[in-house]
Amino acid sequence: MKRLFVLLLIFFSISSAFAQHSDEATRIKQLNMYQDSLKRLGHKIINANLDLERKNANYTFIKTLVSALKINNSFLYKFDSLKTISILNSPDNKFRIFTWYVLNEDGSYRFYGAIQMNTGGPLLLHPLEDYSPLMKAPEDSVGNNRKWFGAEYYKIIPVYGAKNYYTLLGWKGNTIESTKKVIEVLSFKDNKPELGMAVFDGNGKVRKRVVFEYTRQASMLLRYVHDQNLIVFDHLAPPDKKLKDKLQTYGPDLTYDGYKLRNGRWVFMENLDMKNIPDEHDKDYIEPEKKQPVRSKTANKKTN
Repeated sequence: MKRLFVLLLIFFSISSAFAQHSDEATRIKQLNMYQDSLKRLGHKIINANLDLERKNANYTFIKTLVSALKINNSFLYKFDSLKTISILNSPDNKFRIFTWYVLNEDGSYRFYGAIQMNTGGPLLLHPLEDYSPLMKAPEDSVGNNRKWFGAEYYKIIPVYGAKNYYTLLGWKGNTIESTKKVIEVLSFKDNKPELGMAVFDGNGKVRKRVVFEYTRQASMLLRYVHDQNLIVFDHLAPPDKKLKDKLQTYGPDLTYDGYKLRNGRWVFMENLDMKNIPDEHDKDYIEPEKKQPVRSKTANKKTN
């Protein structure tokens, strides 16, 4: 009788393991299929000539992504062949953030995103709604996922202290004349995201996020130097003092400023010596590339 019990126990253990393996294989197969669909839609979002095509593809992309994330343990699936959007895991693995954009017909951008929490169980997803057009003073504003200063993020920097938060570096296409980049702050209260925090000291004021604007013809360095707890960036200046109020004319002037992390706050530093900064092509540096040329209404008409 005892031997029969042991045999039954072994049988049920093998059956359970086989069922789990089968469930896992089914889960991965489903997620692979969703990823393939997202890749096709993402390609259309970037490359379709018509404004309506891009927006329809984006609408379907959002629905497809949410369906994929509802699958059990989707947080563990990397979507590593989906290259048209940014997917970043926080270094502590508490969440990951999806961000991307759709180019509008007039050459401006609308950003989309979501924060997936690592619950180890049911999906907890916070959609990010681009509130940029209504945010008149973004450096002075605190928002939430419904009032987001939209951007495509490429770096997450955790800051631990009296209040833990995450500093995000992002690219923010703006108009046919100018581009923006942003240093954002993400924190959580009662497991809900808050965006913006008064932790940037110096350079004339205390900021809740830092926004840079410069001519679309230029590129701007904005990156994190891990070993020095330093965010370094190009100093932007107009080509002529008469244009000081026209940010769309600004560009790098070959000097560098930064924010140094001290006691949980970012302190402004100017005229940094770049000789002491590691090469920009190190493993910590990712510069988002412009994925497509600007399409104006006239260009669209010519294309079609």
